[in-house]
Amino acid sequence: MGFWEFVLAISAVSIFGGVINTWIKARHGYPIEADEHSPGGDRKMDAICRENAELKKRLSEVTDRLAVLERIATDPAGRVAREIEQLR
Repeated sequence: MGFWEFVLAISAVSIFGGVINTWIKARHGYPIEADEHSPGGDRKMDAICRENAELKKRLSEVTDRLAVLERIATDPAGRVAREIEQLR
């Protein structure tokens, strides 16, 4: 085997391996290109961070409401009725 045949064989194996790797990623739902290297990666990260902050805020609100509902469910009925009358 000569030098150029060896170079051609290594190139063919590398290209074939890359194609197989991309096919496996696509088949299993993995991103084909890494987000940090793609042009829109920073915008995606900013959008994810904004959504995360919004979800944390919403979770805090829901947790507060749940605490109130738990207090209403576990407190005696007379006390809850008095508190409702005080609010009117």
